[in-house]
Amino acid sequence: MGSLPTVVFPVSGVEVFPLFPPLVAFLVACATTPAGVSGAFMLLPFQVSILGFTSPAVSPTNLIYNIVAIPGGLYRYIKEGRMAWPLTWIVVVGTLPGVFAGALIRIYYLPDPRAFKLFVGLVLLYLGLRLLYELTPCHQQSKTQINAMHKRFQEQVQRVQTAQKARIAAGLPADAVVKTHVVSLRRIEYEFWGERYAFGTVAIFTLALVVGIVGGIYGIGGGAIIAPFCASVLGLPIYTVAGAALAGTLLTSIAGVIFFTGLAFTPVGTQAAIAPDWTLGILFGVGGLLGTYIGAHLQKYMPDRLIKGILGTIVTFLALQYILQYFI
Repeated sequence: MGSLPTVVFPVSGVEVFPLFPPLVAFLVACATTPAGVSGAFMLLPFQVSILGFTSPAVSPTNLIYNIVAIPGGLYRYIKEGRMAWPLTWIVVVGTLPGVFAGALIRIYYLPDPRAFKLFVGLVLLYLGLRLLYELTPCHQQSKTQINAMHKRFQEQVQRVQTAQKARIAAGLPADAVVKTHVVSLRRIEYEFWGERYAFGTVAIFTLALVVGIVGGIYGIGGGAIIAPFCASVLGLPIYTVAGAALAGTLLTSIAGVIFFTGLAFTPVGTQAAIAPDWTLGILFGVGGLLGTYIGAHLQKYMPDRLIKGILGTIVTFLALQYILQYFI
């Protein structure tokens, strides 16, 4: 790292300037949090390729980043009224049993889960490409709710710019908050910015359960699956999905760290380094905490098409990583 003073982290063996990890995590979190993704999947290759952290312990270390970083974004979404609480609780309730089921599946039935990872990659690729397709003019013409929201966003930009005479002024109005109308075992309906959105309770619970299983198997957060599914397949506004997706990722990350930490005390832990590097993970998390807080705040200044474009690009990139790993 040039002439900058470096620190060696004894668990991982990483030697780096101590402000470098939180700075990278901050930038990643700022970019990904508006889309409901923590950004941990981008930090994993950074740790492996740039920092040289190549042992299995890099996975739980990455999950520690999620645990420390995500509350910053969640606090901001809660404070600004963009948490769809019924959606959030279903995601949490469905994810938790899935995580532990996934961990058991990983131990007993998928010692080499490459084929299943290929399947997950293909599903993510479909969701990512679908999100990007929805940004094309031909698809936008058929989506009246999306067009209405985009139109109101642009009108809000114009009003704020005129009122404040600022070069850059935008954002959701103060009354653009989630208002729950119907909560039942069959259906959930809520209002956001003058539009009503509804989805099946069982469908979201099933999705959360599957996401939890995948998270338990691979130690990945669920936001990269939940967010594009809710935004693309169910047509929910990304402004109301991001918080719930981050909550699911936080839960899977906590369960994943507990699982890996416990595994370190088994015979498996004596054969490979799987205990997380808490110091490095927390250092990443501190930068991510500030980044998710700012990223969640920035979301309301971003049109939904831009957020969907970011999410579609992220998910497509992640999908290609999974697919290529199957063949390499």
